[in-house]
Parts: sequence; structure tokens; C-alpha cells
Amino acid sequence: MSKKISHRRYREDLSEMPDWLRKKKCPLRDKFLSGPRILPRNITGKEKVSDIIDKTYLAYNAARLREGCHLFVEKMLEPDVTIGMSFAGALTPAGLGCSCIIPLIKAGFVDWIVATGANLYHDLHFALNYPVHVGSFKMDDTALRNNDIVRIYDVLLGYSDCLMATDEILRSILVQPEFQREMGTAELHYLLGRYCAEWERKNGLKDVSVLAAAYRAGVPCYTSSPGDSTIGMNVAGVELRGNKLRINPSIDVNETTAFVLAAKRSGGKSGVVLWGGGSPKNFMLQTEPQIQEVLRIKEYGQDYFLQVTDARPDTGGLSGATPSEAVSWGKVDPASLPDAVVCYTDSTIAMPLFTHYALAQHKPRKLRRLYDQRPALLKALKKEYFAHNKVKMIDGSEPVID
Repeated sequence: MSKKISHRRYREDLSEMPDWLRKKKCPLRDKFLSGPRILPRNITGKEKVSDIIDKTYLAYNAARLREGCHLFVEKMLEPDVTIGMSFAGALTPAGLGCSCIIPLIKAGFVDWIVATGANLYHDLHFALNYPVHVGSFKMDDTALRNNDIVRIYDVLLGYSDCLMATDEILRSILVQPEFQREMGTAELHYLLGRYCAEWERKNGLKDVSVLAAAYRAGVPCYTSSPGDSTIGMNVAGVELRGNKLRINPSIDVNETTAFVLAAKRSGGKSGVVLWGGGSPKNFMLQTEPQIQEVLRIKEYGQDYFLQVTDARPDTGGLSGATPSEAVSWGKVDPASLPDAVVCYTDSTIAMPLFTHYALAQHKPRKLRRLYDQRPALLKALKKEYFAHNKVKMIDGSEPVID
């Protein structure tokens, strides 16, 4: 029986190798085998979470999560990087708003947000101190309906004393004077966040509402489908009574585009962290095609790309669309593909680990407060658009950049 060949002694003791292997020309062998050896220590139960990720997440999607954590901490959290974060799937009712999203906001690790309206609607329950309960996906839904309970997989909410009670309060807010005009969803959610912050205070709660945290930190929160949530449903409901609130999605498109352009024009970089996919992912990534394709301003795409998704790329769904595919749309800079990571796993598994790693490995960043900068950044976008394209207003008049 031939002796085992130690990888460590490969270069020093070629005599132990079979003749056919010694004579074979493999000029790239050392390069391909330059990665660390997979030989982790036994887990003892005493390790830190960051050590588990660094030292035992060595292959498959565990390795992708490790790579994503390193990309975020080592590159995306540099002071000159503007970070957009998108949230799809029912994350806030599962408690991830409290456990993860709020700490990321407070640490300055997210500068602007695109979320499903449902995530922001269910966030209201926490500010109002309306309980959301752990349940089971095996429950009888007819029995739940008969007992005034709504199920989100294994999360349970009271229909009357949580959902409908939230709706009643939401409608009473939407008819207030400050809402009686046209606005984008960032302003809508900022105004709602102010109420959420007050509800937290009155209920003796601290850091339970994403909208309240975003309001305090000046992090603008957008939704890509304003009518596709219970917030949008209630906006539509009060409109039937003559309410003057009008949501203008074009405001959102232009403001988010201005964030990305400003990041690049300041000499910095722009990065995205995408939890799930769907409409929030596309809305966040379409900022670059808006710059390049529609506004005809020279640009190259996002500098950093990190996505956690359980969607496959081969079914045609946007959730699984890869960074390399996004390059073809101008959404991602092709030079930045080494700084693009996709981890195929459940956000509810990855997000707590990711958040812990980021907070443990990087000190908080100064809050960018993009919400407060919207008018100035939009003005800069308009100025470059008109200067670059030498166009006039639709009515033929000269543009006014105020």
C-alpha cells in the first residue's frame, strides 16, 4: 500500500508521488489550491458567533454568508460608502425588525431602505404594543378564522385587537392636516415614524419599531408598491371620504436615484444589501438604469452587491437574478463582480448572524441622515440631468433648478 501524500509536503517531497503525477504539468495547481485548508477545530460551545462564522462556515452557502459578512464589514462599511438595504418577505412580524433591522439603523449600517409595505405596516403593531405571537404552521386555519386569529406561516396575530385596531389608528392619522397633500413614500413613512416614536414613548417601549428608529436616524424608508399593503389599502379607504393624500411614486424613483448618483459624484461608492428579492430588490437596483438609460448620465453600476435569497435564478424570477445578470442591465459595475455575493438561504436564519457579526466586528458609523438631504441631492440630480442632456422643460421653457 502506498504512503499517503501530505498536501503540506507536496513541494518538498515529490519522491513520494507516483511517476505519472510528478511528470504531469499542472502550472495552475498551486494557484487553485491556494485557499486555506479545510480542517476546523471541534466546536466546544464556548466560541463567539463571529468565530463560528469565520472558522467553521467554510463551504457552500455557509461560506457565502461568511463572504457576505466580510464584504459588508471590510468594504461596505467604509465611511464613503452609501448603503441601501431592501426587505422582502414578512420579516417584521417575525421579530427581525426588533432584533436586527433597528440595531443596523442605529449603528449607521444602513443609509436608505426599500421594503414591502407589509413589513412597514406590521411594524406598527410593535410601536402600538399590540402583541404578535409565536404559533405553528400546523394549525387549523378554519379554527383560527373562527377564533379571530390571522396566521403568517407560524406567526399569529389577533384579527380584531391587532390588525383592525391598527387600521383604525392608522386611518385616524392619515386624515391629519400634515398628510393632506402629494408626497413620496419616504415622507409618508417619516411622518408615520414620528407617531411610532411617540407610541413607543407612551407605551414605555424602546427600539421596537423600525419606522420609529428610521425617523430618529433620518433613514428614508421607501416602498416600491405603495398600494400593495394594508397601509396602501387604508390610504385608498380614506380617499373615498375625500382625503387629499396622494402618493407619487415618481418622487421615490428620483430621490433614490439621487442617493446613488450623489454617492458616486462625491468620490464615494454605493452598495446594496438585499434581503429576499421581488419588487424591493428591483426598485433598489433600478436606480442605476434610471441614471444611465433614462437620464442618460454616464455611470457604471453599484459597487457592492450582497443578497440573501432562497429563490433560484433559473426560473426567471427576479428574486434569484444574479449579480452577473444585473451587469447586463447596468445595475452592477462589472469591475465590482468580485465584490458581489449571493447567499442562498432563509433571511430569518442569516440576518441575526449577519447583524451580530457586523456589530461585533465594526464600530458604528456616523449617521448619514439622507432623509434630511433629499432636497439638496435631488437638486444636484436635476442639475446634472439638464446639463448633460441639454434638454428643456416639456412646455419649452428653461429648467429652474431651485
